[in-house]
Amino acid sequence: MAILAPPYRPSSPGFPPLDPARGDGGATIAVTLRYAPPAFLLGLFTPVLEIDGRGVPAGWGRVSTPVALGEHHVHVHVPYLLPSRLGGAETTVVALPGRTTELEYRAPLLAFLHGALGPPPQRYPGLALAVALLMVAAVLAVCGCLGIVGTAGRDDRPQGLACSSSCSARISSALVNGFSSRCTSADRVPWSVSTGWA
Repeated sequence: MAILAPPYRPSSPGFPPLDPARGDGGATIAVTLRYAPPAFLLGLFTPVLEIDGRGVPAGWGRVSTPVALGEHHVHVHVPYLLPSRLGGAETTVVALPGRTTELEYRAPLLAFLHGALGPPPQRYPGLALAVALLMVAAVLAVCGCLGIVGTAGRDDRPQGLACSSSCSARISSALVNGFSSRCTSADRVPWSVSTGWA
């Protein structure tokens, strides 16, 4: 159970001051870091988890960290190629004695969106937009395949009138002999008749 606190403040009047030397007040913050299977490339990058501005060793999965009692600011992002910080998300929680504050981070499916951080379960940011983009890509791919398959059985030669075989023979012999010859209008027949293709 996570208790969300007001925005981050270095010290809260309702709680005793934090003792940084002690570091463990009997409370724990557990953050589960996840990415969606379609964003499998994020598995190549190690997420950054910070509690009160200090880095906590983290990887994908559940990370549990003992903390002092009181209010804590939790920040998560994934270092990436472009942009350099992907899916930044932050929240403030209150750590109570003897309790584990559970949080869940979900990396976004699109690089320009923020991540989701809060009490579990969280949703993947950008899921609907990513599904829509995948559907558009699939429709374009199917249309492209149908266009290729649909034209594969057709003859790509120009339709219309062509020279008959006797005229073609005269033109080829004329080109070989070095002078030109032209078909007369009586020699012209439909292309399908001259080639034998219907």
